[in-house]
Amino acid sequence: MNYPGLIVFDLDFTLWDCGGTWCDCLSPPFTMRAGRIADRRGRIVQLYDDVLDIMDRCDQHQMKMAVASRTEQPAWATELVELLQISNRFAHAEIYPSTKLKHFAVLREASRIEYEQMIFFDDEMRNITEVGSLGVSCIHVDNGITRHCFQNALDEFQTTT
Repeated sequence: MNYPGLIVFDLDFTLWDCGGTWCDCLSPPFTMRAGRIADRRGRIVQLYDDVLDIMDRCDQHQMKMAVASRTEQPAWATELVELLQISNRFAHAEIYPSTKLKHFAVLREASRIEYEQMIFFDDEMRNITEVGSLGVSCIHVDNGITRHCFQNALDEFQTTT
């Protein structure tokens, strides 16, 4: 099987749910409550159910992973990635307020992987359209990434490369 060189994930509403809002709308400090991460107002931050299995599969097949997240609070997002114990999974992390085009330009340069060898998962169609114009295989995620969505993306990648 021909696997992509880089799997890129958005954060909010793709890898995690932050109590129904974006991570930059939370209220730090973040604490552990009953084994869960919560903000000051008690909003729970959690990975979607299939995320760890998807990451395990990427590791198993040596597919590099990265994050591309546009947020006004990059320190908060980075802290949440660490608290959720997934920071070590990512070869690259572009987390800052900017266009996804800039995120992907940096990812391409840092990884030395061409756009056509990347798959990107995001919940916002504007990002799918924008990044897709680069030649990246883009997958729209509705309510968090699932195993099924991930497998469909790999299958489609096989037929187009």
